[in-house]
Amino acid sequence: MLFLLKVYIDKPAHTPNKEFYSVWLKESQAALEAVKGGAIKGIWKAAGQPIVIAIMDLPNHDVLDQAIHQLPIWKLGYSHIAKNIEIIPIRPYENWAEDLKTLAEG
Repeated sequence: MLFLLKVYIDKPAHTPNKEFYSVWLKESQAALEAVKGGAIKGIWKAAGQPIVIAIMDLPNHDVLDQAIHQLPIWKLGYSHIAKNIEIIPIRPYENWAEDLKTLAEG
């Protein structure tokens, strides 16, 4: 199953830059390993904004939940910096185009 993941990373005012960016560095290393392993198909950071967007390919919703909770931000106790998490199940547009043929017939 494909999922679009969008996360706003919020730096708490009391957190020193070194600590905040060290956690984000660990998160980035884990994410790039997931890219190599095929669980993440693509990952981007929005330019000028602390937003990370990824396309994930996982077998089901349970594995998605488990994968998120194994990331360094969660394991190290920094899940509070991940704000406005959006997870959207997505499907190939080609499949939708095929469905449209049936739907257009009425």
